[in-house]
Amino acid sequence: MPASVSPVVVQLPFLSCQLPLEPRSVSRARLALRQHLRAWETDRDAADVAELLLSELVTNAVKARAPVMSVVGVRCGVQGDGRLRVEVQDGSGERPVIEECPGEDAECGRGLMLVDALADGWGVERHVIGKTVWAEMAVPIAEGPSLRAL
Repeated sequence: MPASVSPVVVQLPFLSCQLPLEPRSVSRARLALRQHLRAWETDRDAADVAELLLSELVTNAVKARAPVMSVVGVRCGVQGDGRLRVEVQDGSGERPVIEECPGEDAECGRGLMLVDALADGWGVERHVIGKTVWAEMAVPIAEGPSLRAL
């Protein structure tokens, strides 16, 4: 009987950073993710969706402006099952909620609606201080992803 062969799991490097709790951190997080997704040779359409998901989650964290944390934590990575998980941690204990129907002229209120529509799943993990909001989506990764230095 042949010996069973365990599948090889390639661990791609995670993006992990802390950014100031300010509006320009949204574009910084998006740029950092974009660089990682290029290195992972991710499909461009999937990369665009992933950037949008991260943008919405970081925007919500910046708007929460919890005084106990002056930074927003960002962590992103492809899991063993081929799903990209983006996580954003902030100091606010407020649970994000999807606004049922923001008005036509509303300048905000659609972020979580987008996350809900585009992600395969999303949720919130509460901590002693603050929370982590996460979203996941399947991402096509090229065979033998490049793990060059980021």
